[in-house]
Amino acid sequence: MPTPIDFANLVGAMRGDLHTDDLTRRLYATDASAYQETPLAVAIPRSESDIALLIEFANKHSVGLIPRTAGTSLAGQVVGSGIVVDVSRHFTGIVEVNSDQRWVRVQPGVIRNELNAMLAEHGLTFGPETSTQNRAMLGGMVGNNSCGSNSIHYGSTRDHLIEVRGFLADGSEVVFRDLSPEEFDVKCEGPDCLETKLYRHIRDRLGDKTVRQGITDEFPKPGIRRRNTGYALDCLMDASVFDVNSDCPFNFCKLIAGSEGTLIFITEIKLRVVALPPPVSGLQCAHFDSIADALQATLIAVQSDVYACELIDHNILECTTRSIEHSKNRFFLGGSPMAILVTEVRGDSEAEVRSVHESTETSMRAAGLGYAYPVLFGEDALRVWELRKAGLGLLGNIPGDEKTVPVVEDTAVAIQDLPDYIAEFNKRLEEQFGIQCVHYAHAGSGEIHLRPIINLKTSEGKRIFREVAQVVAGLVKEYRGSLSGEHGDGRLRGEFLKQMIGDSNYNLVVELKRTWDPRGILNPNKIVDTPRMNEQLRYQSDAPERNIETVFDFSAQQGILRAAEMCNGSGDCRKTHLAGGVMCPSYMATRNERDTTRARANTLRQILTDSTDANPFDHPDLHEVMDLCLSCKGCKSECPSTVDIGKMKAEFLQHYQDANGVPIRSRIVAGYARGQAIASKVPWLWNGAFGIPFVRRLLNRAVGFHPNRTIPPASSMTLVKWYERTQPKPDREQVGVVHLFADEFTNYGDPQIGITLVRLLNSLGYQVLIPPIRESGRSQLSKGLLREARTLARHNVGVLASHVTDDAPLIGVEPSAILTFRDEYVDLVGADMADDARRHARNCYTFEEWFAGEIDAGRISADEFTTESKQVWVHGHCHQKSLSDVSLTRNCVSLPVNYQAAEIPSGCCGMAGSFGYESEHYDLSMQIGEMVLFPAVRAASPDDLISAAGTSCRHQIKDGTHRAAHHPIEILWAALRV
Repeated sequence: MPTPIDFANLVGAMRGDLHTDDLTRRLYATDASAYQETPLAVAIPRSESDIALLIEFANKHSVGLIPRTAGTSLAGQVVGSGIVVDVSRHFTGIVEVNSDQRWVRVQPGVIRNELNAMLAEHGLTFGPETSTQNRAMLGGMVGNNSCGSNSIHYGSTRDHLIEVRGFLADGSEVVFRDLSPEEFDVKCEGPDCLETKLYRHIRDRLGDKTVRQGITDEFPKPGIRRRNTGYALDCLMDASVFDVNSDCPFNFCKLIAGSEGTLIFITEIKLRVVALPPPVSGLQCAHFDSIADALQATLIAVQSDVYACELIDHNILECTTRSIEHSKNRFFLGGSPMAILVTEVRGDSEAEVRSVHESTETSMRAAGLGYAYPVLFGEDALRVWELRKAGLGLLGNIPGDEKTVPVVEDTAVAIQDLPDYIAEFNKRLEEQFGIQCVHYAHAGSGEIHLRPIINLKTSEGKRIFREVAQVVAGLVKEYRGSLSGEHGDGRLRGEFLKQMIGDSNYNLVVELKRTWDPRGILNPNKIVDTPRMNEQLRYQSDAPERNIETVFDFSAQQGILRAAEMCNGSGDCRKTHLAGGVMCPSYMATRNERDTTRARANTLRQILTDSTDANPFDHPDLHEVMDLCLSCKGCKSECPSTVDIGKMKAEFLQHYQDANGVPIRSRIVAGYARGQAIASKVPWLWNGAFGIPFVRRLLNRAVGFHPNRTIPPASSMTLVKWYERTQPKPDREQVGVVHLFADEFTNYGDPQIGITLVRLLNSLGYQVLIPPIRESGRSQLSKGLLREARTLARHNVGVLASHVTDDAPLIGVEPSAILTFRDEYVDLVGADMADDARRHARNCYTFEEWFAGEIDAGRISADEFTTESKQVWVHGHCHQKSLSDVSLTRNCVSLPVNYQAAEIPSGCCGMAGSFGYESEHYDLSMQIGEMVLFPAVRAASPDDLISAAGTSCRHQIKDGTHRAAHHPIEILWAALRV
């Protein structure tokens, strides 16, 4: 048994962090691939000196170093048993931009889209565009030689790589760049060191004509631009130092691109950038009755100067129906196509773009290919691209154990061979294995993402997994294609590298790895020396299935374990606040992997799978990883796999508290309605105590709230009490009837807003009724008291049956409360009431949804509102953004003809119910607010209005900016003509 490694000296010497705890190691055991292996440790270096220390330590102890950025690799590149070195936290600097010479120097943790946002100010862009571009980092893009949808125009990362700086395996620092033949000779005659050995080795091997001919004969066809098979010796051998007829300088960067961190630990990257493309982009979304027709049409589409040519098959289109976010992106579909071919053309005008697409359509029609050819521009085109980029994640939302697996994910052939190759591919899989594939992505580049549907939880499935790879490797070789077009060999395809490039070339690749990395410390067992590709997979073979009882109904996902397993690691939850959206606010603030949706889902999956305890939820690692989840629900809509961590966190808390008891503070929060009912009877006592800062701070501390948090005042006049006393009626001829949900937050905390709503609707001719519905249960849900919430939900759903109808819907003031009827209630009330809950949910709306609908129906018009001018800045509640549509709020508050509404591009405000009140969460809560929301509010003119529908959001804005935010109801009431 090997001697345990002592990390104490390394921890003491590093400026950064080194984690050896089970939870962190568990989080880094997976990426976006099918693999799982627990590392020895996880390092988060802060400086280049930390990396040098790690290399020294790895050499001393013969352990591997696994460079990692966003962890979105699909071939297991960042999974291994050594030390994972995460450079995504601190190596995030854009070091230098030279707009005249069109290059940029960056650290490996810079996100591709954030680089381009900065470059756009200079009229420049970095071309390669992966589907993960809003979280993919440049270090990973170099490591995998990433390209993406527009590679047909921009090529791959290798084509833009000018220079890299980093550490070799012996810890020496190097810079690789273009070298003339004279400079190359100087390098070969340098001092006796590892760098000199690298130059001498490559000179001796590629200087041999026989070796170069062997590469020419066995490597993929040179015309296949998307090729990541082994090390790119075929690209390097064309340099002028080996071929007198070449004017291509020698540059080891060609080899490093696609080397997956196995040759050098990169610390800085110099990239070539290009001018921004023409301003007008138009997408032709051609519809086909078969994939074969779409592939034939690809040969026509690429005859024009296109920027992208992408395939989307019916399987992915079907997956969009199960995604809140992407079901909205199906708007362009006509009929039930088996495939869509999305072709992007750019030009200086819409007419110029349309002319190209019309020519393509004419050719396709003449060939009898396709039946519809819509062309989309602007926001509509962006929605199509969002759907396409979500393809990988969408495939993860297929319920059950059979999943689309990344086994032959990105094989590439010459585009002329593509139709025949895909036909033969499908034929062999059907005849030999009886399985079918999902097809999507880069048709115009000769690469289709092909994902067979396999159950990797079984021994049979794992056998088929490998046999499919073996069969397809043989087929790709027949076409002289590349087994990997962009995602790399990793540990998925390394086993077949010898088959793909021949014995001699494989031996050369192994020899090169040994020369660069004599002790095998740089990302070992990737590309070469890989284990069998069906080992170290995520799932145990033929493990007995465990029935885990839950309060929520997870039957749609076939249980909570499978709900967690729907996370495929694509890392959509790692985008930052600069990318927009809600998911995941804690990660946006901390940039800590453990605060991602992915981390929470993977931890839950692993513990529920491995635990034999009667209560598998009773685990400290689960408590820790779930702690900073704000239950914003962003993941339910923005995660393409629809992984609803908010729901899973609530379920976890219920069972964890079954074992450990419910904290007093949680009881207080869950009892909000009861507490406020008491406070409303003695508001003078409540307001007197919390109105004195010293007393408030003491009381806050006593219950575990942060002393700086203000506490909303209590009112003796609740909404329900006012309604019962007033019995309000429409002020004019009745237009319609609505039921108002007097939720606990409005009834007690903001009764004036509820009263204002009744007055507003009465003035517009609506009868407002308040049905006898109890509190929503939102407070109980947030604290994991699901059984208490279920009691409330069952009562409320029962009440709806005798009150709410299509013509008299239920509307709500507080988004998080009214949306429980559409979200949690359906899975909470129990099987006997689930159908009722679904039926009634269709008639439950946020105020903004209902009001916008009435505007569209012509029952409410701008004529009834002021013509004064006003700017309104809209901040949407997380649940609105995730489960509804904030654009409806903009529509409502911009109804007065001269009211201009704009959405603040904020995610979560950071309050999230009681989360921001809690002492240990206060700082993070304010940090989240400071990312976008607080600066935007402070920048607004004093005369501008700030709109926020959520009571938590309004209080967060008040505490963070000392400025009042108004519910849209208040804004519309103030704008109403009296």
